[in-house]
Amino acid sequence: MQAILLAGGKGTRLRPFAASFPKPLVPLGDKPVLEILVRRLASQGFDRLVFAVGHLAPLIQAYFQDGSRFGVSITYCLEAEPLGTAGPLALVPDLDDDFLVMNGDLLTDLDFRGLVGAHRAAGAPLTVARYRVDHQVSLGVIDVDGQGFLTRYTEKPVLHYDVSMGCYAFCRDTVRTGIPPGTRMDMPDLVRSCMDSGRPVHTWLHEGFWLDIGQADDYARAQDLYEADPARFLG
Repeated sequence: MQAILLAGGKGTRLRPFAASFPKPLVPLGDKPVLEILVRRLASQGFDRLVFAVGHLAPLIQAYFQDGSRFGVSITYCLEAEPLGTAGPLALVPDLDDDFLVMNGDLLTDLDFRGLVGAHRAAGAPLTVARYRVDHQVSLGVIDVDGQGFLTRYTEKPVLHYDVSMGCYAFCRDTVRTGIPPGTRMDMPDLVRSCMDSGRPVHTWLHEGFWLDIGQADDYARAQDLYEADPARFLG
């Protein structure tokens, strides 16, 4: 099975931790976050990985090489200039009919194989893994009518919503027809393009754990969670 890992970003939100090396190489315990993902993918039968790299790519290539020490084959797709989160997919040769795409800086216990299976069963061009988030507003929220009179006052409500996990299952034709080679495009643009053209985008709910390591607080939390139970994330 094939998986493409997006590892070309500069990690500006995670500075100073990612100031001098790629964000996917920031360590959790004794392993870079990208290695944790690779080992989890390998445990679920993903044996052909493609790293879409750009910023400080030689460091990632030097660490992972051909992937043999992780039990997988790793090849590299180098961006000459930043192409966003979807644009690099058009540069990858020999795509499978169905394949996985994910950000290279996630900590999750997601069933990657289950996601691809659900995608195939749905017959959709694209499936987005989603995660439910509860967010407590720290203020009192008020609703008013057209004349400015109060209609409702809710003290510190909890909002519930679904978010994209930065993990997707794709059909090859979605890339070939939706992303012009060399064009900068982000995943939200591609998703909206599919929907605007009448192609239904499927979603798959993950009820386990997921964390986007975007900022320093996220990184500290990821450190604690991984060190408490590495096997949960390694597979």
